[in-house]
Amino acid sequence: MLDLTFPVPRFKLNRAKPTAKSGSGSNAPARISPRRRWTFRLAGALLIPLSILLLVELGLRLAGVGFPTAFFLKKTINHRPVLIENDQFGLRFFPAELARTPSPLVLEARKPDNTCRIFVFGESAALGDPEPAFGFGRFLEALLRDRFPQTRFEVICTAMTAINSHVIVPIAQDCAKREGDIWVVYMGNNEFVGPFGPSTVFGPQLPPMSAIHFGLNLKKTRIGQLLSRLVAKRPDQQNWGGMKMFLEHQVPPADPRKAEVYHYFRENLESVLGAARKSGAKVVLSTVAVNLKDCPPFASEHARASEVPNSEWQKLYTSATRAQDAGDAAAALSNFQAAAQLDGSFAEMQFRWAQSFLFTSNNAQALTHFSLARDVDSLPFRADEPLNTVIRQVASAHAAEGVRLVESDVLLGQHNPDGVPGRDSFFEHVHLNFEGNYQLARAVAESVAGLLPQRAKNSANQTWATFERCARALALTAWDRRRVYETLRRRLAEPPFENQISHSAEMDSMRQAIATARGECTPQNLKLARLIYAEAIAANPEDLYLRADFAKLGEDTGDIREAILQWTALRDLIPFAPGPHYYLARVLRSGNRTDEALQELDKALEIRPDLPEALEERGRALMQAKRPEEALRVLEQAAKLHPRDARLFVAQAQALAQVGRRPEAVRQLQRAVQLQASYWEAHYLLGVEYAFDGSLESAAEQFSNAVNLNPSYPLAHLNLGIALAKLNRPTQAINQFEETLRLDPNNQKATDYLRALTNPQHPKY
Repeated sequence: MLDLTFPVPRFKLNRAKPTAKSGSGSNAPARISPRRRWTFRLAGALLIPLSILLLVELGLRLAGVGFPTAFFLKKTINHRPVLIENDQFGLRFFPAELARTPSPLVLEARKPDNTCRIFVFGESAALGDPEPAFGFGRFLEALLRDRFPQTRFEVICTAMTAINSHVIVPIAQDCAKREGDIWVVYMGNNEFVGPFGPSTVFGPQLPPMSAIHFGLNLKKTRIGQLLSRLVAKRPDQQNWGGMKMFLEHQVPPADPRKAEVYHYFRENLESVLGAARKSGAKVVLSTVAVNLKDCPPFASEHARASEVPNSEWQKLYTSATRAQDAGDAAAALSNFQAAAQLDGSFAEMQFRWAQSFLFTSNNAQALTHFSLARDVDSLPFRADEPLNTVIRQVASAHAAEGVRLVESDVLLGQHNPDGVPGRDSFFEHVHLNFEGNYQLARAVAESVAGLLPQRAKNSANQTWATFERCARALALTAWDRRRVYETLRRRLAEPPFENQISHSAEMDSMRQAIATARGECTPQNLKLARLIYAEAIAANPEDLYLRADFAKLGEDTGDIREAILQWTALRDLIPFAPGPHYYLARVLRSGNRTDEALQELDKALEIRPDLPEALEERGRALMQAKRPEEALRVLEQAAKLHPRDARLFVAQAQALAQVGRRPEAVRQLQRAVQLQASYWEAHYLLGVEYAFDGSLESAAEQFSNAVNLNPSYPLAHLNLGIALAKLNRPTQAINQFEETLRLDPNNQKATDYLRALTNPQHPKY
């Protein structure tokens, strides 16, 4: 038997008595002072727990628990070291279900020679929402490249939707390590509604700054991230539901928390400038422009919200609005003035008052009261005057350091004949339209040009590129305008926009813009759009936005080959990103290449196993492969990640219908439209289910909803026409069949129904 014991070493003890020290009358050991004893105890009490925490932190990191917190991550693409966006960056600031992600970014880890690297900081307006491909940073890059052709420009937009200055500070601190030459700061719209604001839906509202810093630093650790996840109140969390989520989080005009918001903003702005100064970057700081003239307040409250509005005030206000509606500006102004003396904090009154001043061409007073209407709006989605005052004061304080101020709120007003910023520059409340983004970029470009080295200026062209020239370089086509307007219409159809006093007129204006854009999407113009995209990509083959949008153009126009080509190219440019794999899979599935689609989805889910969109698409691909039971399991997995995602209910309904569980499918579709009333596909599919059950009135109602939300979908018109025909409403049915044929001239079923309804001799449907 093998002996597994080990010999125990034997040590011989030295038993000699210790020699007494010279002058010592005792052999007693030296005594430790009480102070040193407590120092050792305290050190032990701290070091042991800290050592344990350090080991736990290390273990969690090795186990892959948690997420990286830097804005940029280091990657290697084709043996080239690059920096990319951290798509989990937002998890430090948002609940997982509501987390925002940066746009795709790729930049050289080491800045190339003869390159001017410009970082853009801000929120959704700086990003270029609703279509970042045409944001002001993109126009800025086009302007600079055209004016200074001998210099290479990198304009890197770090802006994200829904963030505010609390999030921008750590982004700036990471950018300080990335060799930026110039920083452009355009922030301030989300101070109230973004993380830690008094109106936020993303977490605690206006905690002390020390608590904000402690919490954010704690979430840099894997232990902090784990604790945050464990204490998260998942039942109360929900997926992003748009701006309507903030309706219950209003800020009254005299709310004392406003002063704290301005203080936090100043402190954060100083931190951003401090990071720039530390990095050696020059700064262009801009005030924030918003839509004043064509964006009524989202919510209005009286100065004393708990009291019933003064009856005399109500009488004066009613008289003023009636006079205004009748075109009697003098009477309206008089009554508004009198009402304001009783209570001038009601935002809607300030807005109407401004309109009356504008009607009398008193533009200066109109601007004053439009600005007041914004400043007392109880749903503060727009940067107000105190925030812009902070920006001006901070810029002035740092002017000696070279900080340049762009007063975009003033400059954009000058582009309007009335001197008041409005729909000439904006899509809605804060997001600049195509021309507005060019105007802002043009103003910023002037300041940037003054900061460039002399060698760049020596080879400069004499003039700035026109809007049309920049639009061509960015591949802004009639097709792009149409898709952006359609996105905006869906947004404007929901609260809080539908609560604005001008909502009906704004929706009519948007419908007209869509109709005009659709009319411009002729076969000839779509062919031109493809040529413009091909030309732009030839000039900038690594431009991620151009590749992605050209792929979408291919999908939208039925050019699947082009879509696959562009998504494949984008996948190879950013192989670390799950998005291109997902989009490529979607196109492959639409071309009935289901096996290839599933392979791409496997790659996407390997990169991000918790990506609901990829799981949803995998479920759809499995349905297409006639594997509905497997599809349901995958879709249920996605629904656990996003329990309030209407798209997942629609996908589950389709899988349930495929296995004959139609009552369950109807319930899922009903939940989808309850969660997202603007989801046209859910309405359409619910209409199909009702029609299948013979519930024609309900079917017609749902098809009508689908048509209103997406008028360009011919099948919605066709099925609405069929339902109306069977309900014996021939005139309405004919209108729908005619619209079907306008959208799809080869639709035989619409032709047959139309012939049957308009020709008494023809057999009935």
